[in-house]
Amino acid sequence: MATNTATYTGESGVVKFSGDASAVVAVASVRSFTIDQETQTIESTVMGTGARTYLPGLKQFSGTMDVFFRDDNEGQVQLFDAIGGANGSTAIELYPSGETTGVKLSGNVIITGHSITANFDGMTEATIQFQGDGALTSTDL
Repeated sequence: MATNTATYTGESGVVKFSGDASAVVAVASVRSFTIDQETQTIESTVMGTGARTYLPGLKQFSGTMDVFFRDDNEGQVQLFDAIGGANGSTAIELYPSGETTGVKLSGNVIITGHSITANFDGMTEATIQFQGDGALTSTDL
């Protein structure tokens, strides 16, 4: 992972998605995104020891994204159409600090949820949930 020499604000973040195996396209009006990575643990404790022991197991990642809902943006349309993974897993790229500095996180995902919320006194928003399919890759920019 790249070494940041400064802190970054979220305003520079970028998300790109490809729901139909074509080139990734920018997702418009992203408000926030979260990536969660975890490693399963495998218990390796044997009789006669005084404490449980573990080994690292398989890794996985998942995440969410919040956007102002737009039906005129190709990235958002592809996210909406990809619910349930009918086309299998698809590519996602996340740039926490913009496309020119920091890191690019990329991998394949299955869109597991897409919720749209409309309020009389606010913006119409959508929340997208995804599950990684394979490894999450970090590339220095």
